[in-house]
Amino acid sequence: MESENQNFCDAEITLATQGSSMFELADKLRSLRDKKQETEQLLKEINRQIDETNYRLSELMAESETQNFTRSGTMFYLTTKTRASAVAGSKEELHTALKTQGFGDLVYETVNANSLSSFVKEQIEENDDEIPTWLVGLINVFDKTSVGVKKAK
Repeated sequence: MESENQNFCDAEITLATQGSSMFELADKLRSLRDKKQETEQLLKEINRQIDETNYRLSELMAESETQNFTRSGTMFYLTTKTRASAVAGSKEELHTALKTQGFGDLVYETVNANSLSSFVKEQIEENDDEIPTWLVGLINVFDKTSVGVKKAK
């Protein structure tokens, strides 16, 4: 009985000393995640302001027929880039047309990483915790351990 009490006390002391470090790390993790979220919001706002300012400056330069100018050692110049994307709902039709016309090298098949991870996890569970033989050598599988964070109720 006495040795059980001693073991329990030793465990409490160990947890207490680990606890302060654990709590410090938990606080730091929460703080860093909060800072990351704030920084991402700030970055979104800065990108919005960049887009707006870029648009306004390019409009002004075009209206005044100014192709380029230098200010404070930086050259600003008008440039035009052509961008294209598939019409909503016609991606497969576009891929088929590109292939038919001999431009199939523009078409890439992709697999979403999260979808692949979920699929592989299911396949492993259904195959007695083993990677199915037909996937061996085609995929890398690893576990990533992290700490989830959410507001406590």
